[in-house]
Amino acid sequence: MHEPVPLVGKWLRSVISGHNRYYGVPMNLRALRSFRFQVGRYWCQALKRRSQKHKITWERMTKLIRHWLPTATVYHPYPLMKRMGVI
Repeated sequence: MHEPVPLVGKWLRSVISGHNRYYGVPMNLRALRSFRFQVGRYWCQALKRRSQKHKITWERMTKLIRHWLPTATVYHPYPLMKRMGVI
């Protein structure tokens, strides 16, 4: 909660990247997007608890999420597509 935003952003980037690489299979993009959104929402709540004044707005948080948190990506294609030479 008290760490600088860039330090937490780098850590969250690695967390979400690992999550995307492990769960990045076809038909799972909705869950990956939801995970990214929820991480951003909890990060926003933690930043709002840093002081008695709620200085962080959702517009500012959206910029932080776009900058630090990677988008959902499929890393593991269907096995047949690899075998057929499509990928």
